[in-house]
Amino acid sequence: MHWSTLILALTTGLVDAAPQFGGGGGARLTMLRFGCSQIVIDRLDPLVNPGQVPSSHIHQIVGGNAFNATMTTGDVSEKASCTTCAFAEDFSNYWTANVYFKARNGTYRRVPQGGAALQFNDRFSTQTQGGILVYYVSAQPGSITAFKPGFRMLVGDPNMRSRSDTKLKRQNCYRCYTGPNFGGDTGAPCQDNAVDTEAFPNKPCPGGIRSNVHFPTCWDGKNLDTPNHQDHVAYPTTGPANFLSLGGSCPSTHPVRIPQLMYEVVWDTTKFNNKAEWPADGSQPFILSTGDNTGLGQHADYVFGWKGDSLQKAMDTSGCMGASCGTLKTQTIDKAKACSVKTLVREDIGSDGWVQHLPGLM
Repeated sequence: MHWSTLILALTTGLVDAAPQFGGGGGARLTMLRFGCSQIVIDRLDPLVNPGQVPSSHIHQIVGGNAFNATMTTGDVSEKASCTTCAFAEDFSNYWTANVYFKARNGTYRRVPQGGAALQFNDRFSTQTQGGILVYYVSAQPGSITAFKPGFRMLVGDPNMRSRSDTKLKRQNCYRCYTGPNFGGDTGAPCQDNAVDTEAFPNKPCPGGIRSNVHFPTCWDGKNLDTPNHQDHVAYPTTGPANFLSLGGSCPSTHPVRIPQLMYEVVWDTTKFNNKAEWPADGSQPFILSTGDNTGLGQHADYVFGWKGDSLQKAMDTSGCMGASCGTLKTQTIDKAKACSVKTLVREDIGSDGWVQHLPGLM
């Protein structure tokens, strides 16, 4: 049983409300869940380091082919001609750091990624061979304001190595799969204390590791971006909302409710489970491409790029689950994988062999 089964149980009447289950009506929450294959793996960051080639560390990027070292601050959807995402009208860009394995001899190998579990009859997301699974949750359809053209944000702190509190425990986490085929995946993201941790798991994970990153759900209603890419968004007054929940009231400084955005990435760490290859001191061997071996510096970047009012219409629709919703257009996985952008930084990133250092970090 995967955690999506719990959604149907926890959202009363959802089966009757969801179009793909043959029902209709009822102001039920909507959750878009769809895959985006990689458009490029590169040492670029047009949000934090616009125009800088290369940037400080390597990212994996998905979404529209307008991605570049410098991107428009206007409507990204007008600059892109294709997307790697299941929804053909989503030209947004989503990116995260990469995960590496550090062997006992000090060399590094990029951890390969996997597709997503089959849920809601969405076979596209099982065939991405990496990339990011993206979620947009409208916990109160009709009262959620979709992002606007030019909107950008960043969540997480790549420099964080320790945290004294646990307020982000349900927002930024790693799931240690207990076996093949997403073993142990029976709780909602970041909600299962038996398999979810804020830092990298400290033991071998038989089925690999999944990372989840949630974004804030309140907006100031004015700024599409701010200098640190974070101050224009905020969490509810009661703290970060759990996945699929509305949470408390938005603060007066950020009164506009926006969709609950979440990224999900599956890292196939299974080939690195031999503890004889782990550090001699027994510490866990995985490290983010930023050089962070705690995992607490997990972060994610977002540049909005949906066409027209397509996302707003979806957020206003009740009962959508998975990779279909109302009139949203979808595309085949083959068409999505045909979309790409040119790699600008030519370097060995450790995908096919061992490297002596992390890209950009000497």
